[in-house]
Parts: sequence; structure tokens; C-alpha cells
Amino acid sequence: MADLRSDFLGIKSPNPFWLASAPPTDKEYNVVRAFKEGWGGVVWKTLGEDPPVVNVNGPRYGAVHGPDRRLLGLNNIELITDRPLEVNLREIKTVKRDWPDRALVVSLMVPCEEKNWADILKRVEETGADGVELNFGCPHGMSERGMGSAVGQVPEYIEMVARWCKAHTRMPVIVKLTPNITDIRYPARAARAGGADAVSLINTINSIIGVNLDNFAPIPEIDGKGSHGGYCGPAVKPIALNMVAEIARDSETSGMPISAIGGITTWRDCAEFLALGASNLQVCTAAMTYGFKVVKEMISGLSDWMDEKGFTAIDEIVGRSVPNIEAWQYLNLNYVTKARIDQDLCIKCGRCHIACEDTSHQAITHTVNGVRRFEVIDEECVGCNLCVNVCPVENCITMEQVHGVDPRTGKPIPDEYGNWTEHPNNPMRVQEAAE
Repeated sequence: MADLRSDFLGIKSPNPFWLASAPPTDKEYNVVRAFKEGWGGVVWKTLGEDPPVVNVNGPRYGAVHGPDRRLLGLNNIELITDRPLEVNLREIKTVKRDWPDRALVVSLMVPCEEKNWADILKRVEETGADGVELNFGCPHGMSERGMGSAVGQVPEYIEMVARWCKAHTRMPVIVKLTPNITDIRYPARAARAGGADAVSLINTINSIIGVNLDNFAPIPEIDGKGSHGGYCGPAVKPIALNMVAEIARDSETSGMPISAIGGITTWRDCAEFLALGASNLQVCTAAMTYGFKVVKEMISGLSDWMDEKGFTAIDEIVGRSVPNIEAWQYLNLNYVTKARIDQDLCIKCGRCHIACEDTSHQAITHTVNGVRRFEVIDEECVGCNLCVNVCPVENCITMEQVHGVDPRTGKPIPDEYGNWTEHPNNPMRVQEAAE
């Protein structure tokens, strides 16, 4: 059986699945319940200074649903904990004492002055917590105090605060990055330059989830008004995957430990983030949607998949996909595919034809010899695989590599690799050394 034990920055836990800093980790009661269900660790909901902040006393969440009412994305306008700092610290100490084998990291966000960080770090250290996560990603609220994404969007501030924290604590320091930035590599580089031990990402994405078309207030609304919030859930996973991969493959941050956050719902999501360079996984929306028991499926699913693939430990998966990420200009232009439709599986719904006819390359028939039938026209097919993605029947349409002559262009397909940097149509192509 695969070994899921995790050692992230020297912080040991029975598995790499941690609850992210959010409402599920706001108090001892929740955290203990989570540990009983099998979670390997938690990042305690963000602590700040006393007196505590005040959250709204009305709706804090908005949602995007699929046609089957499945939750695709969640928007929240909740701020950091509004429970007294002393109460949080007391509970953190109790939980860590009672659950020594579980990871307990504390999220922090205070005004951007060294004394503020030094003071709260000292108090957290006294609880016996395993580490701290610097919340540089909150996209709503308290930016006027130099907190959250107001720090995370300025690499110089990230480096400065990370350096302060490393100077004032023995605990591992994780910097939580905001996705609300043009290039995620710059804040990650700044975190490393400041001495941070790891980065976690992504925090929530700045968003307005929708508008009430009866009173024209943004959702969620408070007394007829609304505000932007932070977007999370399955819908943000592709963005998170890309940003994790960017850090994992960047020459200046490669090898830096990454705690991945963003839409993780199933064991497959977990495996994908690990393959792209993360070695720790944080979950929030899935727990808020399905409850703490969702971790059981993650544990069993990942373990079973690892057994099937012959992996014995988490470290064997971490980063395996990174070498396969390539800049577009280096993709093989001599790899030619065509769509193939399995007529035995086809339910003749016509989605592939309509998608291709209206929005792509008119490469799928709708009738053959007067009979409703969907076939690929190789002379028109560019191999884009749009039809695969709109087909409602799994594996009904597949992509098949072709060799010899491309029916669409009428030109021979070279056997050797070739990319855009050397293609004759590229005005900036690499010139041959000798002419």
C-alpha cells in the first residue's frame, strides 16, 4: 500500500491533505472534527491583531452552479477571523497538544510594520504551532491597512515582510500568494529572496459572482449593496495548476516547496497538483460543499492510484509533469492527428457536427448517403479535438496520429521533430549555421 505520509518543511503529517485557512479552520471544534475524519493538517484561519475585525452579519457567499446544481465556484466576502486573538491562540495550543501527529500551521495578516509581525509571531510560537503562513492574498478588505493582496501584489513588500518574519521566528514561513497579479513568478521569487521556506497558492481571485437583476445589487448583497470578493472552487483549478507549474519550472524558484490550493476536490486533482510540482495540498471549497469526510475519498483514491502505477511514496510523484511543460513554440508541428468517431458508441446527438460546422472547420458530416451519420472528413480536420470535448459520450471520439501524407494539406508528414522556431513560415526562424 502506498505511503501517504508527508514531510513538508519538516512538518510531518499522516497525509499531505490539509484544510486551507478559511471558515472550516476557525475554531477548535471544527479542527478536531476534521482531524477525526482523517485530515493530515490544517492552516488555522487567518489571525490578526486585537481588537478583532468585524465581518458582515448577512450573506457572505455567492455561487456559480452547473446545470445539475453542482457547485462550480464560490465567492466570499468574509474577512479574517473575528474571534479574539487570545481565544484563537489558546485553542491552537490545545489542539496541537492533543493532536501532535497532525500539522498545524497558523495563517497571519497584520499591518505592514515589522513590530506588528514580530509581536504576533512570538505569540504564535508559544502555542507550539508547526509553522506560519503569511496571508498576502486576501483580495477584499483591509488593503487600506497595508494587508492582504496590497502586500502580495508588490514583490518588494513580500521580500521585506518575509525577511522580517524569518528574523523573528524559528518556525517555517510559508508565503501565500495572490493570483491577482500579471506574472506569479515575481512574487514567488521575492518570497524566496526574503528567505521564505515555501509558497502556497493560489489565494482567491478578485471577482463579482453575479448581479441580482431585480434590484441590480451585486451578489451576495447586504442591505441592497454588494462588493467584490474572492473566487474559489473547482472553476479556479486550471488557473491554480498553471501558476503552480510556473513556479515549479522557473529557474529562480525551481525546487522551492509548494503548497497547492485551488479547486482541489478529488484524488485526481491532488495527483495533478503533485505532478506539477506541489508537495502539499490545501483544500477548502470541497470541505465546505461536501463536509470533512471528503478527505477519505482523497486518501483512498490517491493511494489506490499510486498502487496501480507502482508509486510507493508521495515524493515519487512530485514534479513528474514539469519536464513535459513546454513553451508553445517548441511543440512538435510534425505531430498530426485526426478525430475518429466510434459508430458503436455514437448516440447521434449531433453535437460534434454542430460545434465543428458552426465554430470550427466543417470537418464532420451529419448525413451519409441520406442517413443520419457523423463521420470525420480527414481533408478538412485540423485535429483540434473540439469534437472530443463537446461529445457527451466518453471515448466515443478519440484522436489518432496519422503518418505519411496529411489529407488536409496534401503534404508529407516528416518523421522527425520540428517546431515553430525553425519553420519556414516564421520570419524569426533559426537560420542554418552555414548557407
